[in-house]
Amino acid sequence: MKAIIVAAGPGSRLNHLTRNRPKCLLEVGGQTIMERTLGALRTNGIEDISVVRGWQSHLIDFPGLTYYHNPDFRDNNILVSLFYAEEAMTGDFVFSYSDIVYTEETVARLLKSEADIAAIVDVNWAKHYVGRDQHPISEAELVKAVDGRILKIGKEEVTPEEAHGEFIGLARFTRAGAELMKVAYHHAMENPDRPFRHAASLRKAYMTDMLQELIDRGMTVASVDIDGGWAEIDTPQDLAKVQHQFENSG
Repeated sequence: MKAIIVAAGPGSRLNHLTRNRPKCLLEVGGQTIMERTLGALRTNGIEDISVVRGWQSHLIDFPGLTYYHNPDFRDNNILVSLFYAEEAMTGDFVFSYSDIVYTEETVARLLKSEADIAAIVDVNWAKHYVGRDQHPISEAELVKAVDGRILKIGKEEVTPEEAHGEFIGLARFTRAGAELMKVAYHHAMENPDRPFRHAASLRKAYMTDMLQELIDRGMTVASVDIDGGWAEIDTPQDLAKVQHQFENSG
């Protein structure tokens, strides 16, 4: 099992906090977000880890990792960043955002899924938006699912009223699932300036745009449900809240 972490974006919503460093290097509870991510993966036996860098890439320098560079990180988005590491998609792999904090138990739960494509979904998602005025619900990557199968996913695909949960930015692909995604991606790359799902173009697409594309192609994307136990750090408000939680947890 491999892992690919996408850490290319500038994290502009964090303002001065990411002016000179990637947001995965912000600290929570005495460790950087990246250190916590690596710990959760390695505890589950995942040692072959690749990172896609972009903004302030030289600062993301952890031993034992494979690095890929997205030189156009300002002009593209998560999906294109992921495919800078396409050569690492040679077998089963875990995909992870770099601005989320999650537990080793969440990774273990994901690895237990037998689906070719599986995504971690927080069913208690709404509580994360209480008092979170810097990151409104309209930004949530919501999921509609039935019997463990995701039907719709994305910021504009699912309304809060129909949401089963929120995609946290952690997914798993088997070799077969990865190959299906590659086919869909390269087909879309034949016309990269055309709209892709809700994105203005493939270059601006999110991971959820690709997952919805795969679903609409008839592929099963499993919802691996959790009830909290994670956090997204996208704004100064998010960072302060998570830091407070760690300070009061021990």
